[in-house]
Amino acid sequence: MYDLLIQNGLVVSSEGVERLDLAVKDGRISALGIPGSLANAREIVDAKGRYVFPGAIDTHAHLNDPGYNWRETFDRGTAAAAVGGYTTIFDMPLQNVPAMTNVDIMHKKLGHVQSKAFVDYCLWGGLVDYNFDSLLGLYNEGVVAFKSFIGPVSSDYVSLNYGQVREALEVISSFGGIAGFHCEDFSMIKWGEVRAKRKKKPTWQDFLESRPVSAELIATEAVITLAEEIGCRVHICHVSHPDVAKVIASAQEAGVSVTAETCTHYLAMTEEDVIDKGSLFKCAPPLRSKQAKELLWEYVLNGTFAGIASDHSPCALPEKCEEEHGVFGTWGGISGIQSSMQVIFSEGVIKRGFNPSFMARTMSENPARAFGIWGKKGALKPGFDADIVILDPVQKWEITSDSLLYINKISAFVGMEGTGYPVQTYVRGKLVAANGGVVEDACGYGEFVKRVKP
Repeated sequence: MYDLLIQNGLVVSSEGVERLDLAVKDGRISALGIPGSLANAREIVDAKGRYVFPGAIDTHAHLNDPGYNWRETFDRGTAAAAVGGYTTIFDMPLQNVPAMTNVDIMHKKLGHVQSKAFVDYCLWGGLVDYNFDSLLGLYNEGVVAFKSFIGPVSSDYVSLNYGQVREALEVISSFGGIAGFHCEDFSMIKWGEVRAKRKKKPTWQDFLESRPVSAELIATEAVITLAEEIGCRVHICHVSHPDVAKVIASAQEAGVSVTAETCTHYLAMTEEDVIDKGSLFKCAPPLRSKQAKELLWEYVLNGTFAGIASDHSPCALPEKCEEEHGVFGTWGGISGIQSSMQVIFSEGVIKRGFNPSFMARTMSENPARAFGIWGKKGALKPGFDADIVILDPVQKWEITSDSLLYINKISAFVGMEGTGYPVQTYVRGKLVAANGGVVEDACGYGEFVKRVKP
């Protein structure tokens, strides 16, 4: 007898959409068959008229736990992820106290968060100028990749120069790991800020001009060049512009081992939002032009990206206060982990007419393959974890502050309206969220996920 049978749903894979029944046993996908071909289950769900997606994977989230708990906590962040259709999240090492740069810190973090997660989670390890000798240990403990900054970062977490990047890639390549980078050229941005601050009161246009596309391009090209020289796998985080995506796609075609992600906000918002609405729309790299946004979708569709991430980077409202901090001092980050799947469906499938299969490919399969968890995560195939999202393609929605599960109910997505909403989310066969809320006994159900051994 199956534990769960989802009947009559439009099952989405990277190849297309097919009406199928899907059976779950012991937390894994057990079988798929034509409607009516599977029977005898303890629980039966009728998904007629609804899409059945593999759970989305968020390759880039800052949940701030332990450490900056006034911004977010692991339970609230993963609860929001569950409601939004992310069934596995990759937590970044930056907003932690201390930053997760060695095995001892990693063990303490796992002990702190293991009872809080509503969804499964992977961990990025920190890559800084003082922990090259700790990288192998972190890799052996199961981190999926190592995160570093080329551009400036507003914390005690240091950026690497290109010489340090080269050495780090030599270390990481020696054991087959992945190095991920925030790619914006440090010197260009710092000098751009100096120029802007010559004004009595810099504007949002000045902020945008201090972080030009050329800064993102230069850093991305440098990392790819070093990766090709050293033979190390690299991942380019939060790509904001099609020119950057083009460079990455060309490198992939040339055989360089480089993957990349973009983010929901780059596919749904523009620089005009920053200029018109201010600090809630501040992020780095910044939002780009309307034309750039449209062209970026082409690289989503052609498979360049191994993820549409949230880059969930929450803060308290006073940290976004332009009057107090100015355009350069306000917190740079957008909270979006709860909103991404519905926004991508609405923007991609409803507004642009794309086949939903692009979401299964870019938000599930590609990230699972890129980060070594394919076979466990990433698809609705027999033997894979039963991470399932049922999405109602006709349900209208509006994102409101009250609907957000974050500690700080602020987001650039508030006020956005669309069609297509995730109504049920299952992690390893267990219902963890439904109709905008979480199942309370699912807190602590989420597990730490290590790379799948080849």
